[in-house]
Amino acid sequence: MNHNKPVIIWLLSGCFLIFIMVVVGGITRITDSGLSMVKWELFMGAIPPLNNLQWEEVFTLYQQSPEGKKLNYNFTLSEFKYIYFWEYLHRMIGRLLGLVFIIPFIIFLIKKKLNSKLIKQSIILLILGGMQGAIGWWMVKSGLIDNPHVSHYRLSIHLIVAFLTCAFTFWVALPLIYTKKLKGDKKISQLLILYFILVIIQIIYGAFVAGLDAGEGFNTWPKMLGEWMPESVYIDANGYNPIWFLEHRWGVQFIHRKLALVIFIFTFYIWAKGRKSTINIIQRKSLNLIALLVITQSIVGVLTLVYGVPITLASIHQIIAFSLLMSIVYSLFLFKEIKLKTYQ
Repeated sequence: MNHNKPVIIWLLSGCFLIFIMVVVGGITRITDSGLSMVKWELFMGAIPPLNNLQWEEVFTLYQQSPEGKKLNYNFTLSEFKYIYFWEYLHRMIGRLLGLVFIIPFIIFLIKKKLNSKLIKQSIILLILGGMQGAIGWWMVKSGLIDNPHVSHYRLSIHLIVAFLTCAFTFWVALPLIYTKKLKGDKKISQLLILYFILVIIQIIYGAFVAGLDAGEGFNTWPKMLGEWMPESVYIDANGYNPIWFLEHRWGVQFIHRKLALVIFIFTFYIWAKGRKSTINIIQRKSLNLIALLVITQSIVGVLTLVYGVPITLASIHQIIAFSLLMSIVYSLFLFKEIKLKTYQ
């Protein structure tokens, strides 16, 4: 029997809640719901409007915000309630995640269930969780001052910190699950590290695409309306944009497309290397899983683009991206030789 089971359940529950939060956060972004709650209240914010008077109060606050004035000035209360629901749900999952982490952490400390390394790792997770809450409000605040759009840079930081927090949580849990020493493969491990970095960059560009609404044009594939690289990729209303790959919406979409192709090719390079190496069945299956997810993600990504970013496909696209990153972390663990005795 694995004596670490309660800690494993705790860590994996955190991973699951982060996953749910990312999914709801994606829907919040796609439905343009992120600026519906114009105040950040750690405790009182957990209580939603309970009667018509309270709804009118929060609706009035929203109408005074840049989005309420410039974009949704003709919104009805019922329309406002819809976008408020998604942002409220997103924030509540964040609060639940904090409680799910902090309360068991304190209990495990009291019962001495965590060794020194796990305590340090848990403190890092606590810091990451606190940072994520602050980054979330920092992101929302960028759309409450004058421009009714959140900064795509802040959006990408908010998303990538969530992904990395979950990846690190999973990484901490894995040696508690696999208590036997593993035989690694240095070459494949090094390739997977580079692959992990590429996927992280692609996820950041996915956030850029979402933040700039860059999926709402050039909805053809493989070419962009008949061209491999249209002038509008690097030319905007002011002429040539030297940082088109960071701030111009069509430039961002172009990079996201091309990086997807690089990742697709690299995926099967690593997979082929694994086929030629002497690896065990679990390691082989982990590479098969990555390949399967990349194929699926490529198909869903193209469909999401071609159909103009519908909510369902966009959500599935984000879910697969999340699953792919976790599968890479799992594969990295299997191919990297780790001294598991430090966890026992």
